[in-house]
Amino acid sequence: MLERYRTVREQGSEEIVIKKSRFIGYAKPVETEEEAVQFIDEIKRLHRSATHNCSAYVVGERDQHQKASDDGEPSGTAGKPILEVIKHKGLKNVAVVVTRYYGGIMLGAGGLVRAYTDGAVAGIEAAGEIVKVLHREVFVDVDYTWYGKVENELHGRGTRLGGTEFTDRVIVKGLPEVSEADAFAAWMTDLTQGQAIITEGEEVYYIEGE
Repeated sequence: MLERYRTVREQGSEEIVIKKSRFIGYAKPVETEEEAVQFIDEIKRLHRSATHNCSAYVVGERDQHQKASDDGEPSGTAGKPILEVIKHKGLKNVAVVVTRYYGGIMLGAGGLVRAYTDGAVAGIEAAGEIVKVLHREVFVDVDYTWYGKVENELHGRGTRLGGTEFTDRVIVKGLPEVSEADAFAAWMTDLTQGQAIITEGEEVYYIEGE
């Protein structure tokens, strides 16, 4: 799994008007190629009467799944520009659709490229660009006598936490970045003079800065 990657927060849309043609940009985070295709089909059903529903997506850790569709526009004037926006922004696991309602004025090849580029950018901005960072669950199991010190140190360093369980002992779930998980475990061991029971859990993505 990637330690970090750029994507969009949620499904978003924005409309722009260029020479009386309406362009509605949609963007959505997707985990698989199947999800990307399903999203594109949903927008096509929503806008059955549109002149075109052009699209592109990039999915996979190595961007191994990429596809662009001009949906009837002149070859290379719609799907490719949308795909280039995704790639230029360095986004992964994203599907984008730009719906066009023709307004009666021809845009020409260059005009179409600019329009679909702008539509894609508008949709992505509406969806919100974020960075996802991979974290590792690290459970710190300590006696109550150590809990105050552990809690103070964790909060003092601004460590991401996933909750605390109180039984006959205290189990604190730390969420360091995956690259720092070993150092975090070593820190907790030193802090508690070897009294903490350290176990690792799953890898989980969180949004950077939140």
